[in-house]
Amino acid sequence: MTAKEQLELDRLPRHIAIIMDGNGRWAQEQGQDRLYGHFHGVQSVRDIVEGCAELGIGYLTLYAFSTENWDRPEPEVTGLMELLVETIRKEVPTLNRNNIRLHVIGNMSMLPEYAHRALREALDMTADNTGLNLVMALSYSSRWELVNAVKRIAEDVRDGKVDPTSIGEDTLQSYLATSAFPDPELMIRTSGEYRISNFLLYQLAYAELYFTSTRWPDFRKVHLYEAILDFQGRERRFGKTGHQVRVEQGLKP
Repeated sequence: MTAKEQLELDRLPRHIAIIMDGNGRWAQEQGQDRLYGHFHGVQSVRDIVEGCAELGIGYLTLYAFSTENWDRPEPEVTGLMELLVETIRKEVPTLNRNNIRLHVIGNMSMLPEYAHRALREALDMTADNTGLNLVMALSYSSRWELVNAVKRIAEDVRDGKVDPTSIGEDTLQSYLATSAFPDPELMIRTSGEYRISNFLLYQLAYAELYFTSTRWPDFRKVHLYEAILDFQGRERRFGKTGHQVRVEQGLKP
């Protein structure tokens, strides 16, 4: 029985977030430069997006480029931006054909104008789609997001739009870049690193974390199914006891 056949389709995570790690190391293992790995990682993106759409996953967030990545060697950054633009323009017809809507979170002001323009076009062209929501985290870091949210809240308090005594978790969440999306239930990181690297720090508070040694260019649907199967084998308690959770689910205590 394959991993996909074992999945309980009524217990799928609504939102999956992925740190796509290992492109550079995969390329070096092939005796190639790092951009070679990024190029081959695009096929993994296609495969995983397709897999999530086929399963009926509602949201998929991919950590494509962090604010820290701007510090990488200039040829790699330039190559990544060019690959991003080429891929987005090429994939928009496929996204529309599969009813997938593209979203972007991150500090877009740091992107070169040609990349920013291509993204705006893709967002507009997929805006009416109602299937999988594909969220690309570009020029993104969670600390940037949280600082930006605090600044905006402070401005609204100053302008009398927000009562500081009423500020709670829901308030902060409404100012985050992800305010339109549910929090991820499953976070996957490839390539054997055991950290979340400034990715969705607030949103991952109750997510199940899944780490695999598979490099991103080798990550395919079967690996996605294995991660979801592992997720379905865990008991999500949210601070309650296992006994309470099982009673609430109508299961034997």
